[in-house]
Amino acid sequence: YGHSNQLRQARAMGDYLIVGVHTDEEIAKHKGPPVFTQEERYKMVQAIKWVDEIAPGAPYVTTLETLDKYSCDFCVHGDDITLTIDGKDTYEEVKTAGRYRECKRTQGVSTTDLVGRMLLMTKAHHSNIDEDLDYRKHTDNFGKGPKGHSPWTGVSQFLQTSQKIIQFASGKEPQAGDTIIYVAGAFDLFHVGHVDFLEKVHQLAEKPYIIAGLHFDQEVNRYKGKNYPIMNIHERTLSVLACRYVSEVVIGAPYAVTADLLDHFRVTLVCHGMTEVVPDKDGSDPYEEPKQRGIFQLVDSGSNLTTDLIVQRIIKNRLEFEARNQKKEAKELAVLEAMKRLEEEKH
Repeated sequence: YGHSNQLRQARAMGDYLIVGVHTDEEIAKHKGPPVFTQEERYKMVQAIKWVDEIAPGAPYVTTLETLDKYSCDFCVHGDDITLTIDGKDTYEEVKTAGRYRECKRTQGVSTTDLVGRMLLMTKAHHSNIDEDLDYRKHTDNFGKGPKGHSPWTGVSQFLQTSQKIIQFASGKEPQAGDTIIYVAGAFDLFHVGHVDFLEKVHQLAEKPYIIAGLHFDQEVNRYKGKNYPIMNIHERTLSVLACRYVSEVVIGAPYAVTADLLDHFRVTLVCHGMTEVVPDKDGSDPYEEPKQRGIFQLVDSGSNLTTDLIVQRIIKNRLEFEARNQKKEAKELAVLEAMKRLEEEKH
């Protein structure tokens, strides 16, 4: 949702947004192993509602040639710094030519932080207790090199505001003739499996209005166990709202799809993917009511990607990721040092 927020800000600066997505090879060379394959990433970026077009296989260094190729007036990047493998600013050329704009980085989230949460089997990231020391220790060796702490890799607290939700929400009410479809789940680490599912659901009607019910963290933990959900309810809300197939989100939806909920939202269809449905606390089927009404449908997304599989990918590459993050940190710190020196020389 940090990436989505960046794309939202970029889209607001112009009329048409083209998003360049790097290949796996480019990322591995400059940063370390990507979590998702390039095909998965192309699909995920295309599903974000502020994106008009993607440029697959975009070069890691954005040049004027790239901008001209896609007839772009300027390019946009966050206010954190990106460096090539040899420590150069990847946006130097477009900055010099005055074809560069900047948007604000989303506080409180980074790929680095999410990876850290996945590797930790504690639940500190979605509880009100003070983070336990194990978590702190781990984020420390995740986001920091031996010396100091880069402001771009470090982790700060994500604070949800109503303003942020409004910026992400479509604000569209269902219209006459819309088919109101309800789907529910954790939608944790919003990924291409979710996108495939929502796209399939979206195709079920001529004028679909999809409402996604998101369960509270405690509820997700009850049926998923371990350290799930990796992302808290606020983070999951933004991730789902950023998807072009979703019209509305119910924050903290009840686990059982009740008659009240169906009547309140005038739901005509309830869909669920092919994943297992865990019974409610009392052992009952959470989809009993829509099934009785004859409005329940199973939808096969055709994707086998799950949140569990992503976590497994991360754990498999754990050491590579830790090395990647420490290297990234060291490069950023070197640039900060150089910037400081330049400032001092000026005075």
